[in-house]
Amino acid sequence: MQWETVIGLEVHVQLATQTKIFSGASTVFGAEPNTQACAIDLAMPGTLPSPNAKAFEYAILFGLAIDAEIGERSVFERKNYFYPDLPKGYQTTQLDEPIVGAGIVDIALEDGTVKPIRIHHAHLEEDAGKSLHEDFIGMSGIDLNRAGTPLIEIVSEPDMRTKEEAVAFARKLHSIVTAIGIGDGDMSQGSMRFDVNISVRPKDQAEYGTRTETKNLNSFKFMERCIEQEVQRQIEVIEDGGTIRQETRLYNGDTHTARAMRSKEEANDYRYFPCPDLLPVHFTPEAIEALRATLPELPDARKTRFEENFGLSPYDATIIALDANTAAFFEVCAKQCDDAKLTANWLMGEMASQLNSNDLTIKDSPITAEQLAGLITRIKDGTISSKIAKKVFEAMWQGEGDADTVIEKQGLKQVSDTGALEKIVDDIIAANPAQVANFVNAEPEKRKKMLGFFVGQSMKASKGQANPQALNQILMTKLNQAANS
Repeated sequence: MQWETVIGLEVHVQLATQTKIFSGASTVFGAEPNTQACAIDLAMPGTLPSPNAKAFEYAILFGLAIDAEIGERSVFERKNYFYPDLPKGYQTTQLDEPIVGAGIVDIALEDGTVKPIRIHHAHLEEDAGKSLHEDFIGMSGIDLNRAGTPLIEIVSEPDMRTKEEAVAFARKLHSIVTAIGIGDGDMSQGSMRFDVNISVRPKDQAEYGTRTETKNLNSFKFMERCIEQEVQRQIEVIEDGGTIRQETRLYNGDTHTARAMRSKEEANDYRYFPCPDLLPVHFTPEAIEALRATLPELPDARKTRFEENFGLSPYDATIIALDANTAAFFEVCAKQCDDAKLTANWLMGEMASQLNSNDLTIKDSPITAEQLAGLITRIKDGTISSKIAKKVFEAMWQGEGDADTVIEKQGLKQVSDTGALEKIVDDIIAANPAQVANFVNAEPEKRKKMLGFFVGQSMKASKGQANPQALNQILMTKLNQAANS
């Protein structure tokens, strides 16, 4: 049987406010446990929440960025459940009247098509604390520094059908959030977390299958692997005659394993009711329009500009424009070396490979935009070949200096001197009479393919530093002379 995967995401984004959503406690990451939790966060009797206006503005900015409906009136509810790291016994969140309504996020697929992913809504809520298990034998520790941290939860419709679409959607959300400055998107610090709802159904069946929810994925790589594994698990269960349980699951990215955590709750299990401590929040149309005027350039607009101003292909422009920091790096480099295409190739090739293998972002790159521009300039002016450039790039990555320093220090300057190249070619021809004879006796259309042997030997003799274009020209001239003599 052929199966179709159905995926929806719930994305938690920590908002970049200095203080929490209902208290004045700091949201700075990395403090000692329980040093950033005030009486309100600890749910002390007699304390009352005080809404953080900046959190509302950030949520509205997100809604405007995806052209969503904005709730001029939004209401907070209490979502009741017991966790050790939730001292109030409830989470202050939104249900019936969220601040952001329906919207659309377009994702670019590998075949060049664009697919719209519907946003059901996005709502404001407070984060819970964190239970710590690693450092305690037979016990758990509770850190309430995160309690009350402002989040916006973005809920998609189940519009994604592959792991690639889900990751593309998550990346697009990350790019929007960071572009408009409402969050830093640092997944290693929990600033962006993904809950993935997954089900499978026979192809062409209209009814959805039973879904599971895997919570708190904090990397695109983990999301992709988790989806792949859960889809395979569900298919195997059904094909073996079993049924899928609606449940909440946890995924361990280090061990690539998942397990069931609890049966999946429905909304009525949480006994939602309006929060009596918080009045409805109203935003006027004028206030919303004033926020719209502050929106910076969004990823889709940046992509279009890169196509028009730099001549990038739609694919290259999409990849580079997605991340604000990568886009800024590109612009500096492309303008300095005056070659947008080569800059894009290096960013998506060697640079991306090194960043991914070292689990770094472009902000952490040891090679600056100006340094990469210097390397590309040396390729363009013929100082080094593209092959040698990769060796120079590696040395630059290891901190050995800029391109000119590495080229000079390691003696990597390309050999373009005609006399020197002719000497190399003459030596190779003299040392390989049998191959020369084969070339001479071959049909003209086959000679081009046979040239590779002589190119390889010549490059080896020059230690890879011969100018390829000049070398090829000299080889063809001398070999053709031998064939015609």
